[in-house]
Amino acid sequence: MDASRQAERLGDMLCEVGESPVWHPAEQALYWTDIPARRLWRYHPSSGQARQWALPEMAGCIAMRGDGWLAAMESGLYALPALAPGQPAPAATLLARATHAEPAMRFNDGRCDRQGRFWAGTMALDMARGRDSGRLYRYAGGRLDAPLPLALVVPNGMAFSPDGRTMYLSDSHPDRQTVWAFDYDVDAGLPHRRRVFIDRLPAGRPDGAAVDQDGCYWICGNDAGVVYRYTPDGRLDRSLPLPVAKPAMCAFGGPGLDTLFITSIRPPAAADDALDGAVLALRPGTRGLEEPAYLD
Repeated sequence: MDASRQAERLGDMLCEVGESPVWHPAEQALYWTDIPARRLWRYHPSSGQARQWALPEMAGCIAMRGDGWLAAMESGLYALPALAPGQPAPAATLLARATHAEPAMRFNDGRCDRQGRFWAGTMALDMARGRDSGRLYRYAGGRLDAPLPLALVVPNGMAFSPDGRTMYLSDSHPDRQTVWAFDYDVDAGLPHRRRVFIDRLPAGRPDGAAVDQDGCYWICGNDAGVVYRYTPDGRLDRSLPLPVAKPAMCAFGGPGLDTLFITSIRPPAAADDALDGAVLALRPGTRGLEEPAYLD
């Protein structure tokens, strides 16, 4: 493999479950969450400065919102203020409470569509039970709803094509491991015509994803230590190995949006010198798109 496409570690951070990396273009910094640790992280590549803040609940995903953040946590969606190094833990303001199908649930993967509507899925905390009590929520105009009759175990892989007219979604539970594509009505903000995009990955389970400027879909192969790229017609055209077993989610960033940042999971039995749980960066030879912010 080309040396430029070898993953490098950022800083010395290790997360239990690193998720939802988002590149903030104005700050030229990467943000992400550590779900079970209830932490929000920020890393500034040019200075090497890392900062973390405590959160009141587990946050499965985040999105930029005005000069602050939108965080999908356990009980619902919260607003966080703009964060700065040296600032204490932010005060979280509840924007919308989720109506969960059962107790002990939280939000997992999510992001904004190209028009600034926020989508995120929910899951039961005990993933091993395999209960399909998860739902896909949409937050737009200050209203939270679940407009699709989908029953999900572990919703993941949310992404949108460059023109916003295709939505991707996966269920990463071992009993499912499917990635779907939907036609997406950009005016109504509704997906329809679901079809299988990836039946099974070559190895590993589908986890978090990103789309590049060519409309190709990058998906983390959890348990396989690989990030895959699929063309818009569903053809696998790249498999890039990683020095971690459980990559969790990827996002494009950097000054030219040509760096792929990848968060990962650290299993309890990981060796002391293992990189599992680290944040990685590689240059895949393509560019991504700016992550849309939530628009009220």
